[in-house]
Amino acid sequence: MITALDTKAARRGKQHYRTIWISDTHLGSYGVRADALLDFLQATESETLYLVGDIIDGWRLRKRWYWPQQHNTVIQRILGKAKRGTRVYYIPGNHDDMMRQFIGLSFGDITIYEDMVHITADGKKLWVVHGDLFDNVIQHWPWLAYIGDQFYVVLRAVNRYVNAIQRLLNLPYWSFSQYLKHKVKSAVSYISAFENALETEARRHGAIGVVCGHIHKPHLKTNANGFIYANDGDWVESMTALVEHFNGRLEIVKWKDPRATRAERRAEKQRARLAKKLAKKKAA
Repeated sequence: MITALDTKAARRGKQHYRTIWISDTHLGSYGVRADALLDFLQATESETLYLVGDIIDGWRLRKRWYWPQQHNTVIQRILGKAKRGTRVYYIPGNHDDMMRQFIGLSFGDITIYEDMVHITADGKKLWVVHGDLFDNVIQHWPWLAYIGDQFYVVLRAVNRYVNAIQRLLNLPYWSFSQYLKHKVKSAVSYISAFENALETEARRHGAIGVVCGHIHKPHLKTNANGFIYANDGDWVESMTALVEHFNGRLEIVKWKDPRATRAERRAEKQRARLAKKLAKKKAA
């Protein structure tokens, strides 16, 4: 289950968590919802913040430099949290793999690790890792991963046009790439294999769960073996984070876009008016 977080309401009285995990912000690439991420960071506080990879999109920056002020502000806000006492850990992914050369070092109160083990308030041991090292495509066919990344960029561009029309029609946000992930059998099989590989390695680390990112699909579940799989999603389409409450309870929260909320309310009013008209016609 994914809980919608109304950050306007949260900001009036900040949402406090024991731990927050975010990943796949892809700063430095087009289409990133830096506005949503800034809103989320402003609305929340935590004792520990994990940056679970693909925070900076080195793949895109190598091709073309794109770094607007909003992306800079995201980094400044994270650094500000670290300076004020939040423990911030950075675990690089495949898009920011250039940061792996600095594993074990600290920059501005942020320490870089390859992976970590997190212990929740109620004693659950969770292995934290980006997940790209357990992606067969990246490990065995890196050229295919680059093609897939290009295709994803195209899908996001198509998405912008589709959602411009959605907004004109007062309809909520819709993701073409998320739709494909749900519908295409090979994508479902790929995700399942990814989860199984992570479970095997997490248990090798003595953990009963894993927190990861990488595949841009937020999900929190406990399987039949009692293993916890938690993917914190992304800030390109999903706009989600994984949080730990002070009693150890885990939850995925989704940033609630005020524009989408207004569109949903307008659509609901239109449906109500249409239903009223149909009811009158039937009565006549």
